[in-house]
Amino acid sequence: MRLDDFDYELPSELIAQRPPDQRDGGRLLLMERGTGQLSDRSFAELPMLLRGDELLVFNNARVIPARLYGRRAATSAADGPSGTRSPAPSGEIEVLLSRELAPGRWEALVKPGKKLPVGARMVFGAGELEGKIVGHGEFGLREIEFRSKDDRSVGEHFDALGHMPLPPYIEREDEAADRSRYQTVFATRPGAVAAPTAGLHFTPETLQAIRQRGAEICELTLNVGLGTFQPIRSETLEAHTMHAESYAIPEETAEQIRKARAAKRPVLAVGTTVVRALEAAALRTAEGAGEKERWLESGTYEAQLFIYPGFSFRVVDALLTNFHLPRSTLLALVSAFAGREKVLAAYRHAVEQGYRFYSYGDCMLVR
Repeated sequence: MRLDDFDYELPSELIAQRPPDQRDGGRLLLMERGTGQLSDRSFAELPMLLRGDELLVFNNARVIPARLYGRRAATSAADGPSGTRSPAPSGEIEVLLSRELAPGRWEALVKPGKKLPVGARMVFGAGELEGKIVGHGEFGLREIEFRSKDDRSVGEHFDALGHMPLPPYIEREDEAADRSRYQTVFATRPGAVAAPTAGLHFTPETLQAIRQRGAEICELTLNVGLGTFQPIRSETLEAHTMHAESYAIPEETAEQIRKARAAKRPVLAVGTTVVRALEAAALRTAEGAGEKERWLESGTYEAQLFIYPGFSFRVVDALLTNFHLPRSTLLALVSAFAGREKVLAAYRHAVEQGYRFYSYGDCMLVR
């Protein structure tokens, strides 16, 4: 399929630059999956829009302050080839962490990357954290080995020195409030470098109302990385390769999903990251990596699944999601779930009605 098939016009003023005053104060566009029928609602109405027997699956990944600003360290003789000194100047460096490969070792985007070869060292803060480029990865990523220079851990230095990794379409610097608002209320597993944004709308009161409605709740973890937001550079979707993201499905969650499916109760994925994790797990099991009679296996794996129209969904029956960028993998996923023409019609309606788009924007329930 051509990338042009997933384009739409969006006035820049509809791109939300800040969250709503109240976490649950956004709007909700309800879409009937079978017919494409649309209804303008508020997110606060979500519990009453449920049948009452759904199983809602949340991504409990916690966003870390993944954007670091540092400078190039003075080069030692050992840094250059054959023991020569590399004459690289010190200067400002921006590091955007992508995913943890091992304790203290991360894939990251680095600016200016071309001026930082393998062996280049960086310092952050007053020198309490150091990083060394130890390898190259795919998609222009670098592998960085971080080392603490005091009695605090590398993670503690990230918390102290890092900035919240707001997406580039939010055209402002991160603020203190983003530490809580660019984070779900159920975020417990640090490691994500972007928020599972469909979950940003929920409050403890919303979760309680959902349970009182009769629906169940369970959690998994997918550490949202650059794969979710990596632009499609090919002209066709089929030529695009997704960057891998790690996910973990606890046995308790897998068992709840198996029971829901057996009882023909709807599984509602809160966010596209949940869809990727669940469908990747089910596909992996179907291909024989797990016990087939169990249908969905628990465990920790890598998701490199790219979902676009034509994909056969095995787990997800309903989806709560924010509005996504044109020509993106996320828009392709939603189109695969609900139909491209129906989704683009819903997006045109959302634009006409002044919905707020993207991470801090409004949401859409497809059921």
